[in-house]
Amino acid sequence: MPVEFLGIAATNDGSETTPRSGAAFDKEYTLRLARAHEEHGWDRVLFAYGSGSPDPAPAAAYIASRLERLQILLAHRPNVSYPTFAAKTFATLDRISEGRLTVHFITGGNDHEQGREGDTLTKDERYARTREYIRIVKKIWTTHEPFDHEGEHYRFHDFVSDVFPVQQPRPNVSFGGSSPAAYAAGGAEADIYCLWGEPLARTAEQIENVKAAAKAAGRTDVPRVQVAFRPIIAPTEELAWEKAHRTVGAIKARKERGEAITKRHNGHPEPQNTGSQRLLAIAEAGERYDRALWTPTAAATGGAGNSNALVGTPETVAQALLDYYDLGVDILSARGYDLLGDAIDFGRYVIPIVREEVAKRDAERAARGTQTLAAVGE
Repeated sequence: MPVEFLGIAATNDGSETTPRSGAAFDKEYTLRLARAHEEHGWDRVLFAYGSGSPDPAPAAAYIASRLERLQILLAHRPNVSYPTFAAKTFATLDRISEGRLTVHFITGGNDHEQGREGDTLTKDERYARTREYIRIVKKIWTTHEPFDHEGEHYRFHDFVSDVFPVQQPRPNVSFGGSSPAAYAAGGAEADIYCLWGEPLARTAEQIENVKAAAKAAGRTDVPRVQVAFRPIIAPTEELAWEKAHRTVGAIKARKERGEAITKRHNGHPEPQNTGSQRLLAIAEAGERYDRALWTPTAAATGGAGNSNALVGTPETVAQALLDYYDLGVDILSARGYDLLGDAIDFGRYVIPIVREEVAKRDAERAARGTQTLAAVGE
C-alpha cells in the first residue's frame, strides 16, 4: 500500500526548544516552511488549532493558493462554529486548493483549553457533539437539496449549500484519540485515524481498537491509520543521541525560565486527555523502546501532543518508521524541533529510504499474489 508523509504547517518559527522570533502569524515564514515540505517529498501539512493561535483556515487558504501539489490537513474544533458555516468554509478551501483538503476534527481533551472559547460541555458530551457535527458536514458536502436537522446539539431547517468540494463524493475526515469514546467516534466516522507515537505493541493494540470500533459501527471498511513522531536525526548514532539530549535540555531550560513551551495544558501540569496520560505512563516505564523510540521528550513537555521522538541516523529512523508501516500504518507524521531545517533534512534523507523500502514490499507482495494465483490455476 502507498505511504504518505505529513508535516507541520507552522505559522511561525517557534517550537518547544526555541521561542518564536516574530509575530504569531509570520506570512513569509509560513510560506517558506510549506514550500520546503512541497519541495522535499512530503505529501501534506497540518494546520493545527489552538484557542489563541492564528486561524488555520485562512492560513491554509494562503498556502493552498501559492503551492501546486502540497495537500492540506486542516484542524477544526466543532465548538468554534456551526456545522453549516464550517461545511461551506471547508468546501471553499477545497475549491481553492483544487481538491487537496482533508479535515481533522478535534473533540478537545482539556476542559480549560475548551473553556477559553466558551465550550462548557463534558468530555463525553463533546464526543457526542463531534459525531453529530461530522455527520452534518458530510451531508452538507454531498446533498444538493435543502434538508432539516433536529439533533441533540444542532437544529436547523431548509439548509442547502451552494458551494461543494472538488473531491467527490467529499474530502476525507481525520480524527484522533486514545480513549474508548474516541475509538467509538473515530471508528464510526473517520477516514483516517490519528495516533501519537507509542511503542509498537501499544500501537498494534490501538489499531485493533480502531478496527473493532469501526466494525461495531457497522462499517465494512476501516480507517487508514496515521502515527506521529518527533524525529531527531544526525549522520551518526552518537551525534543523534547527543542532539536528542541537547533537545531535552533546551526544553527543560525553557520550562525552568518559566516560558510557555506548549499551549495544550499550559498552567495545568496533569493532562486530562487519555493520549497524553498514555505518553506519560510510557515515559515513566522506560526511556527507550523498540528500534528508536525515545520518551524523555514527551516527559519533558508533560505529554503534550505529538512528543515521543525517534532518534538515530536517517537509516535507523527510516527502519523504525517501516516497523510501524508493517503494522498497518500508512500515514507517517513527523515534526522536528527546528521546524524548517528538520523538515528539509527529513525530506532529503529519511523519506526516500522509506518510499524505496515500501515499493520493495509492495513488489514482493504483488509477486507472491501472482504466484498464488498461478498455483491455484494449475
